[in-house]
Amino acid sequence: MPLTIDRNKIEDLKHAPNLPLVVEELLGFLEEEKKKRKDFLENLNDDTKAEFIEGEIVLNSPVKRKRYKIVTFLLKVLSIYADKYDLGEVASEKVLIHLTRNDFEPDLVFFSAEQVKQFDKNTMLHPAPSFVVEVLSSSTAKYDRGIKFEDYANHGVKEYWIIDPDTEEIEQYLLNNKAEYTLNLKSSSGEIQVNTMKGLTLPIKACFYKKENMDALKKILE
Repeated sequence: MPLTIDRNKIEDLKHAPNLPLVVEELLGFLEEEKKKRKDFLENLNDDTKAEFIEGEIVLNSPVKRKRYKIVTFLLKVLSIYADKYDLGEVASEKVLIHLTRNDFEPDLVFFSAEQVKQFDKNTMLHPAPSFVVEVLSSSTAKYDRGIKFEDYANHGVKEYWIIDPDTEEIEQYLLNNKAEYTLNLKSSSGEIQVNTMKGLTLPIKACFYKKENMDALKKILE
């Protein structure tokens, strides 16, 4: 899906008397950013968890237990389901999503079977997936609710979950035909249907590893 463009902003800029100066400055800025991104990609290694966001390298600190338990649990459940029905691939952490301007390492991603056909064993730069999960922390929330929210939508990520490990609440956003996210569900109880993985519905509390819901989850995965 192509990026959306705010035509109103472009029209305003076209009528600016200093348009040539603005364009010249922007081109210089983009050229410098391009060089920084090239260096970032060339120096990636297995030991560093980092993202390239709006021209800056963002190093991610080690995650707290409350976050990695959610990611680990969802990775297991979604992977089992995706494999069982040959839906595609689920991955977490150091899978780099290479978008038009930014490079993100989401907490969890799902690539459809059609997308997976494009990959080989050496693929390192991945396109926008079908489904992204980000688990909030004090250092990542501004990105998860800001540039990532906008960028994932612009690049056609069909489903986006923002999970708060403190309130144990999940926000589920679905992409509409205007390439914008609509809040489909925000809850800390009940069930959530994984829109991009046909037939999969999860007890929300089970996503936070609540043992009272594990029996229901086992039935889903049988």
